Amino acid sequence: MHIAEKGEGPVVLFLHGFPELWYTWRRQILALSSLGYRAIAPDLRGYGDTEAPSSISSYSCHHIVGDLVALINSLGVEQVFVVAHDWGAIIAWYLCLFCPERVKAFVCLSVPFLPRNPNIKPVESMRALFGDDYYICRFQEPGKIEAQIAQVGTAEVLKNILANRKPGPSCFPEENAFGIDPENRVTLPSWFSEQDLSFYATKFNQTGFTGALNYYRAMNLNWEMTAAWTEVQVKVPVKFIVGELDMVYTTPGIKEYVHNGGFKKDVPLLEEIVVIEDAGHFINQERAEEINAHIYDFIKKF
Repeated sequence: MHIAEKGEGPVVLFLHGFPELWYTWRRQILALSSLGYRAIAPDLRGYGDTEAPSSISSYSCHHIVGDLVALINSLGVEQVFVVAHDWGAIIAWYLCLFCPERVKAFVCLSVPFLPRNPNIKPVESMRALFGDDYYICRFQEPGKIEAQIAQVGTAEVLKNILANRKPGPSCFPEENAFGIDPENRVTLPSWFSEQDLSFYATKFNQTGFTGALNYYRAMNLNWEMTAAWTEVQVKVPVKFIVGELDMVYTTPGIKEYVHNGGFKKDVPLLEEIVVIEDAGHFINQERAEEINAHIYDFIKKF
């Protein structure tokens, strides 16, 4: 496992999502290390310079949480603060569920806790709600989306995903999954430079996308493997931060769950919910200084 680290003091473990790398946390690593923390940001299994096994079953929640526990052990500490976004957040929720004693507090960006529904597998549930074009459904068939990415080009695909600020469930039509229009090129957001894009593209060209996509392909497997945790509460102090335009937050049912008591019921130590106006999904980059302040204000209490 490849990690980026800086600073000395209590450990803050940063977990990236899709389609990102440790590098998404570059501004948080600098800020938190300067405030007396040891910032640690791995490339998760399947990403960047970390090993990328090819089989889908190697990407179950137990494998990824196992990687993180081994990483925490290798640092010689009992507990860490966790800051996580997107798939990193999903994995962090599993870490908090399986090993709450290892997490001092959790700052969660974008993806709230999603309780297990014992009656239906997650991919089937999403297909029933949002149809075959829903991006998670579109990612299921091994090799298919990878072929489309190869056709369009890594940098173009990354640019389209990172620049997307369209609220609501993300749909990828079969014939043009990434909605690429050669006549109407997407411009990079101000918070993500051509150099940043080049760094991402180089790493994804080197490793490929299969490892990253296998997280989605293991969702039903995770559901099968977590039957014993149905209705179990997460007993870790949590601060949840989301952009008001985030495509997860604006997916039907999520706002209601977050604000109407469901989230607090499943995560009784949920201390704060912050919705950042006019911000999209990649909030730690888009609003880096605000997010840095939110992280520090929360973890300094422990």
